[in-house]
Amino acid sequence: MPPKFRHTLVSARELLITAGPLIVVTLALLVVAYWVLQPNPPRHMVLATGGQRGAYAEFGARYAKLLAKEGIKVELRHTQGSVENLALLRDANSGVDAAFVQGGIEGLTPGTDNADSEVLESLGSLFHEPVWLFYREDAARKYLKSPELGSLAQLANWRINAGTDGSGARVLVEQLLEVNALDPAAFTLLKEDTTPAVVSFLEGRSDAIVFVSAPESLMVQMLLRTPGVRLFDFVQSEAYARRLAYLSPVVLPRGIIDLARDLPPRDVRMIAPTAMLVARDGTHPALVQLLVQAAAQVHGAAGWFQHKGDFPTTRNTTLPISSEAARFYKDGRPILQRYLPFWLANLIERMAVVLISLIAVLIPLARVVPPLYTFRIRSRVFRWYGQLRALEDSIGKRPPQDLRDELEAIEHKVERVHVPLSYADELYALRSHIDMVRSRLPPVGAEGESSNGKGRE
Repeated sequence: MPPKFRHTLVSARELLITAGPLIVVTLALLVVAYWVLQPNPPRHMVLATGGQRGAYAEFGARYAKLLAKEGIKVELRHTQGSVENLALLRDANSGVDAAFVQGGIEGLTPGTDNADSEVLESLGSLFHEPVWLFYREDAARKYLKSPELGSLAQLANWRINAGTDGSGARVLVEQLLEVNALDPAAFTLLKEDTTPAVVSFLEGRSDAIVFVSAPESLMVQMLLRTPGVRLFDFVQSEAYARRLAYLSPVVLPRGIIDLARDLPPRDVRMIAPTAMLVARDGTHPALVQLLVQAAAQVHGAAGWFQHKGDFPTTRNTTLPISSEAARFYKDGRPILQRYLPFWLANLIERMAVVLISLIAVLIPLARVVPPLYTFRIRSRVFRWYGQLRALEDSIGKRPPQDLRDELEAIEHKVERVHVPLSYADELYALRSHIDMVRSRLPPVGAEGESSNGKGRE
């Protein structure tokens, strides 16, 4: 082994032996802290969406792709809508971690109480969910003798598909009838799921259909372009927003659907709750951070009903906002995540308090390491001085040849001692002292000659 490498190896070994206990204790504390804090999020989560062809399902698929980049597998659970999503979130055994929920729906469904504010938390408002009331022109002509529907009261005796019992659309339709002082018994409210409802509507088995959805819904997009199908104009949209606080008046701008065909041919006034992303209280903070970051990417662009940057937001949310989400909306993406992979940045951020505490404790303990290291290196040299001193004290008491043999054995062993170059002066001093002791040894045979001379006398 080359001497330079041997010296380095000796230094590293002694340093490891000296600092080893401190390193082991530090690693043990870090492992315990990691086990207690669980800084990294679970690798699997369940996101409740809605109908398979609805906007919630479309957005859920985008979330799944974004979180998959960070190693999180998102299981999309298709449901009947917001009512069922809320029920799943309230059920601790459902396995659902987060869900899309129609704003205001939690105050209109059974099982709602103050406990919701302790069990559920909002990760922000995501987008406007307009009430799309489509009706057939031939049905309007049949019932009203006119191709245009003017008010909700004119829907009496119509066959209206208002969604299933688990959907937010059904709850909202019933609320709209109530604020209009209309008796639900006067209306034929069907309960078909989204796809069968659209088929029935297009085939004439129902006269109107109601969605509460973002415009990204495939069914909404199709019906907006279907000849003979009209979209109800909520001319009293401002009044609805005053009566129902969770609704906002919005406008579908002229030409937004198709500029070339000028669809719609005029502005259409609409009413819209705001969709929220809701999670169970106690959802892993890192998972919340990933969800709100995904929300910013998916919903942050300009759309039919919002300008760029309007969503996601903490406004228009009827549930308490998550502290982790609030921090994101206030400060944006954490600084470390802008330069490091998410898992590493999150690990440092979550473990920061523990690391600072450990550093505060270990700095005083670490001061013991340098003197202990110096002692161990010097002891490789100084331990030979004991044998050298004992040999020197034996001069005149033991045969010179035995002393010389022992001194040569010590010198041979010292030649095999290796120390870092910074301590080489002490090794050379030891060799000089060995030579000094050798110079004091009597010549071989001197003791025997002296004894023979005495005998002759």
